[in-house]
This record gives sequence, structure tokens and C-alpha cells, in this order.
Amino acid sequence: MDGSSFIKHGRNMLEYINKYIRNTEQFPVYPHVKPGYLRHLVPEKAPDQPDTWPSIMTDVEDHIMPGVTHWQHRHFHAYFPAGNSYPSILADMLSDAIGSVGFSWSANPACTELEMIVVDWLAKMMKLPKHFMFSTEGSRGGGVIQGSASECTLVCLLAARDRAIKDLQLKYPDEDKAVLLSKLVAYCSKQAHSSVEKATMIGFVKLRQLPTDENYSLRGSTLLHAIKNDEEKGLVPFYVVGTLGTTSVCSCDNLEELGKVCSERNIWFHCDGAYAGNALICPEFSYLLKGFKLLDSFNFNPNKWMMVNFDCSVMWVRQKELLISAMNVDPLYLTHDKKDETVDYRHWTIPLSRRFRSLKLWFVIRSYGVHGLQNYIRKHVQLAKIFAACVVSDNRFELIGQVRFGLVCFRLLGDNVRTELLLKTINESRKLHLTPSKVDDKFVIRFAICHPNANEDDITYAWNVIQDEVELILNPRMSSDSNQLNQCNNKEQENSSPIMHSLLNKLKNFNTNAQAPYFRTVE
Repeated sequence: MDGSSFIKHGRNMLEYINKYIRNTEQFPVYPHVKPGYLRHLVPEKAPDQPDTWPSIMTDVEDHIMPGVTHWQHRHFHAYFPAGNSYPSILADMLSDAIGSVGFSWSANPACTELEMIVVDWLAKMMKLPKHFMFSTEGSRGGGVIQGSASECTLVCLLAARDRAIKDLQLKYPDEDKAVLLSKLVAYCSKQAHSSVEKATMIGFVKLRQLPTDENYSLRGSTLLHAIKNDEEKGLVPFYVVGTLGTTSVCSCDNLEELGKVCSERNIWFHCDGAYAGNALICPEFSYLLKGFKLLDSFNFNPNKWMMVNFDCSVMWVRQKELLISAMNVDPLYLTHDKKDETVDYRHWTIPLSRRFRSLKLWFVIRSYGVHGLQNYIRKHVQLAKIFAACVVSDNRFELIGQVRFGLVCFRLLGDNVRTELLLKTINESRKLHLTPSKVDDKFVIRFAICHPNANEDDITYAWNVIQDEVELILNPRMSSDSNQLNQCNNKEQENSSPIMHSLLNKLKNFNTNAQAPYFRTVE
């Protein structure tokens, strides 16, 4: 493809992307495909000769799009939002065109310096403690853009581990490093994201997942009790992860209580605010900053709730030298004569190679302004409260956890089977896409506000779909015998109940190969 062809096909691609974003609801929110569907639709080996661009795009429409879960769909309410906006897409295009690998200031000065600027912008927008900002005189901290919250949790654990091992080596100079490593213990709540567990697996350290209170919040007294128990066993507590907005129910740990415990014992205290941390740009959520002065590190994902495309997870540390010490590998071919005057972000991350991700943050913040981003988050919060009111109005349901962000967790009253079946029928209808969670052995349905332009009509539509599926499940003809679903395998029983027949057909027809509608490329 030469420059003139790039211009021609690039314009067509922009039209295609715009049409997709504006008309995503023409697709089913969840695809009608079975595992392995694509292998039967594409050749077994790569082409020896170049394919034409129209041929490639036709295959995108015919084979790729039918297998896509549409995260930007109006009726996608699963997981958390996947940030998206036109300025962010354009910034990624420019970043891809520049094509630099910004591992050091020398490798791309603008890449490093813009990243330092926008992470300070964000810190000021969120009113984070000043010791996290590059621009604060005498600050030993700073921010960095990582690929995901999982990376943030891991690199902070590695920095905490490095500090703890060095402290233990001073105390036990003759002890083998592997023995010292075996003594280290990390802590989080049972509601914390699975990435904390994965980080401890990678870091070869023990993990204690601690119980929460009635609001699903980890408290300082619980942490202190666990720490004392481990210290009595000769173990060394070194890392605590608090959560601001858990994935399961969007609960918040008591950061101030946890921070005091960590501060008294010189334990690294990290806070994961991947989703809910975005809300800190709104003054009405500033109360959540209580305890932030005690944090050693904090991360959140603008690629979840700030209209920035994945990947973009911002992380701050109180003492950057501790992070750099744990990550620093300095071969001659990566050194440069300005290294003592600026930041080399390769010492802050696991990958050496780094993309120009600060561009999309810069584009988005400038395009919408702080007030525009605040209103975007507020709209999602408002819609979540409207949906929660629908749940509360129906005495067949119960809310699980508080509703203060853009997530509502709910379930049918009674045993878990009913709620599991409700979620299954909703997702199989392809009218909505939702995901589950389990809290205190209760099966829960998560309803997240995700679409960039979500409105009250979307809430009404979703609640009507849920109501229809509930009627199907809770119809008296179905509920008279709790084992009726298992007893309806023969034809006579299926025919005896039209509603049961409809439900069973839904279950049987799950994952058919029916193709989704698609757009034709403009040639």
C-alpha cells in the first residue's frame, strides 16, 4: 500500500469506523458463534501473494464482525466500560504513525515529557496528594502510564518486595535470599480483583485474602489481626492492596484505617482504583480521598471511565526511587547523556518498549475539558441510580452493595439457581449482555452503565427485558416444582407447558452460528 492508497482506504476506514460506532446496535450485543467458528472460515495458511484491500475488508465484515462482542453497544452492561471516543481514536492513529518506542527520554523526548505532564494534570484534577506529582517542589514521587491495573499491582508488589528483601538482608545478612522471600506476606480483601492474586503468584509471595464488613469493605482491625497472626509465625508482612471500587460490587475499603496500620509497620500500601478512581475528578467524590496521604502508590484506568481507549492505566508512587531500584537494568546501548536530568520510564515498567499513550489522554482531556469529563461520569452515576430504583421497586429482587458509581448489583430473592437462570436467559436472548459475581455465597448479576451516550431509554429497555425474562422464569406453571426444569426432557412434558417449551428451546439453541448483520465497505 502506497501513500495515495493509504489516503483512499484511510478515508474509507474512517467512514467505516464512524458508521460502526453510530450503528453498533444493528449487531446483537453478544455474537451467535461457537468456539472455533473462525478457523473454518479463513484459509489454513497465509497467502503467498498480496490480497486486495476490498477482499480484506469483506472478510472483516463476513467473518470477524459476526464473532465480535460489541463493548460499545447500547445494551452492553457487562464488566466495566471500555473507554472510547473519537479524539482518543485519532490520537492512537497519530501514535501509530509516529511509531516510536519511548523507553527513555532520548528515545522520544516528547513521549516522556507529555506523559509526565498529563499524569500531573490528572493528579491535580483528582486532588491527589502533592507528593505524587512531578511538578511539586521537592517531590520524590511521580506518575506513569502502564498497560493495565494488573501491571500496576504487580510492579508495585515487585518494588515493595525489593524493599522488604533489602531490609531483611540487613537484619539477616547470612540468610539465603530465597528463605527471606518465603517469609513475605501480602494482604487484600476477598473482594479484591484477581490480579492481586496473580501478582503474588508471579512474585512468589504468600497472600492473605481477608473478610470484609457488612458493606464489603476491608477494615483496619481485620488487617491488623491478620498481620499480628503472621508476625507470630515469623512471617513478614510487606504489601497491602486496598480497593476503591471492587469489581464484584464496587465497594471501597477503608483506606484511612488500612493506611494507619501500614504506616505504623512500614508496609507498602497500594490502592487499586481501576474503575471507581475515575470518579475522583468529581468534587462530590472527594470524600473518597480520605487516607490517600498514607498511600505508597495508587492506580486507576482512564480507559474504563474517561473515554480513553485501552490501554491506559495511570499509576503514581510516593517514592519513585524504590520503583526504579526494583526495575533498573542499565545496559550501555540504552544510556544517554541526559539520564540524570529527566525520567527514563523503562525503569518504571516491566516492558522495555512503550507506546506514545499520553497522546490520547492529552487529546481527550483537551477535547472535553474537565467539566465535560465530570458530566460524563455524573450521567452514568445518575443512570445507575435510576436502574437501582427499578430494582428496589420490584419486591422479587434485592440490591447487593451500595450504588454510588455506575454499577448496580442485584439478584432474585431465593436460592442462587433462580438468579443464575435469569442471567443465562438474558444473555442467551442477545438483547442485553450482563456478567455475574458472587458475594457471600450469593449469585449476583452486575449491571454496569457502559455506553458513552447511555440515556434513560436504555435503562427502560434493559429493565423491560429483565422483567420479561423474570416472568418466563417465575411463572406459576414453572415454579410449582423446583425440579421441573430437569423433568422436562421428554416431549410430553415440554408440550404441557408452552413457556417451559420456550425456555428449553432457548437453552438448546444457545451459541448457534447465525450471522450478525454487518456493514459493507465503501470502496
